[in-house]
Amino acid sequence: MTTNYSEYEFRTQPWFDQDNFDGFNFAIPMKTMVIHCFDPRAAEIPQAIAAHFPDEVYPGENVLDEAGNRIGHTRTLFAVSNAGGRAFSALQSVATMEYLFHVQNVIVVHHSFCGATGFRPEQLLEHFHHHHHADLAPLIEQGSQAILNFEDSVKHDVALLRNSPAVPKNVKLYGFFYEMNSGTLTEIVRDIPV
Repeated sequence: MTTNYSEYEFRTQPWFDQDNFDGFNFAIPMKTMVIHCFDPRAAEIPQAIAAHFPDEVYPGENVLDEAGNRIGHTRTLFAVSNAGGRAFSALQSVATMEYLFHVQNVIVVHHSFCGATGFRPEQLLEHFHHHHHADLAPLIEQGSQAILNFEDSVKHDVALLRNSPAVPKNVKLYGFFYEMNSGTLTEIVRDIPV
């Protein structure tokens, strides 16, 4: 039996005009993206960022219509997690969030005792090549393969975002270090367009 899931697509809804779409901010006021590591020990990073920026809401709650359908949310902060919390891996998400929500802020957060500090870039590439006979070097931006120095990696990622065509020039960029045992969040870099 084949199920037709198209009834769950926005583009098939009679009220949705794909050619005149101007974002979902009317339903979900997302404005900030936080890029952080998927390490579960540092899962509090989005909450720490929301506490640091008092106008952010995270985790927020669903907004329901009279029938109990989820028609919105109060969250303003969108979390993207990946290995090391590297910006390179999140570029497609930034471009998508710009289209869907007109992103205003992108924040990179690297955390203490991250697994990405446990190897040098060449070790990752050699290991993968040896075990899987594949060359990852062309697929991963060179400065995003490991974290050799937290301050340098955060600055690298913010610069990578600023120089990427996937990030609108009006977006405010921030870079932080999060010490997961104390919960301390330290700003390393801020790039706010004039």
